[in-house]
Amino acid sequence: MNQDPTQPAPRFRPVPWTELLTPQDVEAWIDEHNRSLMEHIGPQETGVGVCFTLAEGGDIYMQTTADAVVLDVEPDAQWIAPLIVAATQTPEPVSQIWVLPDDKLVQLIIGLSTLVASTTLVSGHNFGGRSRKSAYSR
Repeated sequence: MNQDPTQPAPRFRPVPWTELLTPQDVEAWIDEHNRSLMEHIGPQETGVGVCFTLAEGGDIYMQTTADAVVLDVEPDAQWIAPLIVAATQTPEPVSQIWVLPDDKLVQLIIGLSTLVASTTLVSGHNFGGRSRKSAYSR
């Protein structure tokens, strides 16, 4: 992949995904991302989260807050909606923005795990107009 030399290098680079099979695997991933966020994201930044690039196409942006998991399911990833519904037992929203209870995070990650190609930290993403700060917690 050749990058345009006139453009700045991306701040965050994709990280290849390793399949997570158990709740303990997901907990370890959450802890790792907490550390990455604290290390690389400033406290004043908003729109902070992670982008899941799906192996079969499309991106899902995820932000966690103290009480919710916010997903921005891009149009090219809408095919994943039935899996999100099944994994989290929540109805599909009318828009591409999903707001799930925070206790659905582990089930969501396990459900998505076999379909993710890579993840990338994000900052400044517009999660449906919300300017919440991220808080990776369960």
